[in-house]
Amino acid sequence: MRTPFCGWRKMTAYLRRLGCAVNGKRVRRLMCLMGIQAIYPRRSSSAPGKRHKRYPYLLLNLPITHVNQVGSADITYVPLLRGFMYLVAVIDWHSR
Repeated sequence: MRTPFCGWRKMTAYLRRLGCAVNGKRVRRLMCLMGIQAIYPRRSSSAPGKRHKRYPYLLLNLPITHVNQVGSADITYVPLLRGFMYLVAVIDWHSR
């Protein structure tokens, strides 16, 4: 219960470190019988909701011919030794 993210692989390695000679298939079978499962994101965890509105891509057939017509921005989190910082990038699609 202290490590809910441990599946049968990590549990097998843990038991082997303790000195138990166990097989991964046995650990998997016993965990299944006891109803123990690792907690992790399942498939389709990023599927949109049923009433999610889809917006059209407005730049699909737009010719980009001059500067400052279309721009993009991105922000990312950068961990540092003593805290963190945000890195922001802004780019013009025509001149890059």
